Amino acid sequence: MIRSILFAVAFYLNSAVFLILGSPLLLGPRRWAMMGLKAHAIASLWWLKLICGTKVEVRGRENLPERGALVVSKHQSAWDTFALIPLFHDPAMVMKAELGLIPFYGWFSYKFEHVFVQRSRGPAALRKLVQDAKDRVADNREVVIFPEGTRKAPGSPPDYKSGVVALYEGMGVACVPIALNSGLYWPRRKLTRYPGTIIVEILPAIKPGLDRKTFRATLQQTIETATDRLIAEAAAGDAPPPSAIELVERTAQVSPAKSET
Repeated sequence: MIRSILFAVAFYLNSAVFLILGSPLLLGPRRWAMMGLKAHAIASLWWLKLICGTKVEVRGRENLPERGALVVSKHQSAWDTFALIPLFHDPAMVMKAELGLIPFYGWFSYKFEHVFVQRSRGPAALRKLVQDAKDRVADNREVVIFPEGTRKAPGSPPDYKSGVVALYEGMGVACVPIALNSGLYWPRRKLTRYPGTIIVEILPAIKPGLDRKTFRATLQQTIETATDRLIAEAAAGDAPPPSAIELVERTAQVSPAKSET
């Protein structure tokens, strides 16, 4: 807990320094601001490793798109919102429009030309989401979306929204799924950070042109199967985070009951 508190202080001070001292980047080229965004992520990961002993392993880098693709990632933690950034050439994150109202953070998000979605606008929001995403891909950028729309604790039932299906259908490009187990080490709504290795696995691309039902089923099965495997791997490690052990034990208890029925 002491290490977690120390990291929280370091993380927010680090973010404040980048936002304030980097504010002149709002007046410069967008690529300069994107370099600052990646530098913030790298610095934050360095502090996390130094203070909490939490490292990162990235698998499947060969599956990364060269440019211009739809990237769909599991979302378990606030860690995902910054730590994935350095993996890509020029990512455009899909995010709630309300976040654009936050001073500095929102200003920079517009500078980065992320993709904003106004959920309250219904079908009109989806149409604008698709058009904005197509514009980013036309500029050879990766459009990155969390398909469940919010953080989901490891082991929670999946809830993939229609937005990701609309993007896949409307953009007409390959979809690169990402599985991870970040929520085991950086739990949502908790201060505690656990030592160990967060694994990010970039999975083989799903080709464009599938029908909506097939795509949704393929995407969900691909990400969820890989994510469950990463959780089980963490539980079998030398110093597993508590939630990983609980999830594996819960699965073991449920499986016999299913087989009996």
